[in-house]
Amino acid sequence: MNNVRWLAILPFLGMLIGTAFVNNVEPLVFGMPFVLAWIVGWVVLSSVIMAIVYACDPANAKADESDERADR
Repeated sequence: MNNVRWLAILPFLGMLIGTAFVNNVEPLVFGMPFVLAWIVGWVVLSSVIMAIVYACDPANAKADESDERADR
């Protein structure tokens, strides 16, 4: 499951490199220029991707188990 950590590079690539390819104003998405909608979409996707990485990380599972034992 360590390979799931590589998902964390997707927001970087999407926001930094992807904007060079979608740098258009004309197609409006929800009233925003396309490049702004692209960045907003990647901000939302970044949260989802980081939640997936957190949920799949075995180190967090061990920490949750130790927290449950401490609460008892």
